Amino acid sequence: MKTTEIREFHTPTSGIFFRAKRRVLSEKTAFQKMEVYETTSHGRVLLLDGLVQTTEKDEFFYHEMLVHPAMMAHPRPRDILIIGGGDGGALREVLRYRIRSAVLVEIDARVIEVCRRLFPGLTSSFGDERVEIVVDDGNRFIRQTDRRFDVILVDSSDPVGPSAVLHQRDFYAALKKCLRPGGIIAAQAGAPLFHLEHLRKKRIFLKKLFSFALYYLGPVPTYPGGLWCYAFLSDRVDPRKRLRKKVPKKLKYYNSDVHHGAFALPEFMRDRRRR
Repeated sequence: MKTTEIREFHTPTSGIFFRAKRRVLSEKTAFQKMEVYETTSHGRVLLLDGLVQTTEKDEFFYHEMLVHPAMMAHPRPRDILIIGGGDGGALREVLRYRIRSAVLVEIDARVIEVCRRLFPGLTSSFGDERVEIVVDDGNRFIRQTDRRFDVILVDSSDPVGPSAVLHQRDFYAALKKCLRPGGIIAAQAGAPLFHLEHLRKKRIFLKKLFSFALYYLGPVPTYPGGLWCYAFLSDRVDPRKRLRKKVPKKLKYYNSDVHHGAFALPEFMRDRRRR
């Protein structure tokens, strides 16, 4: 059987590859190149502009660690905003809680349409009555909305193309204005192995914006370096202290022990200036 090889380079001389049984989809949307491949080892794999966004085999690592630290640290999350996340994985995790509403803002409608068709395990929550899907630029949405949220999740891609603005100081300052008192932001931040200088610069402005600006870590085997960094941001909530008692059932990675361990950073990432 003829196979196709998918290669994503993380440096000029290293990266990750998959052998795909077939290419399911390849198209240029209004914003990016989108591809879906069927693999034996990882099920279906979604790439945007040549970069792996999600695989059926290991997506739970990323989505659970983006969502649950914030949702478990907030005493009563009712209204949730997700910026990005058109594949539906973050939304699926949010809806494990007794929330009132979840607004998902995705700039590329085709990502939503394709994932609904090809990744049903991720997008089954799109039809939930608590969900509102908005096709818009997340940066524009937060500057125009007068709505306020208990938890905001930034499920962006890397700081290139349409997602570049979602990694800048002005974006986070605008996000903060959309939070209710005691609210929490959690955002994907990148690969410590390859993006360390970016993480250091980002931490400087985040600590000026929020009383609690903490990085935490979790594995994502198919992302660069296999170890991923997230930012936890709040003016009132310290995620290393009290958590809600009941962790959602049927999770594959996250639990309370993982939560506490995730905030213990390795030496090369520690902030020597922290209080």
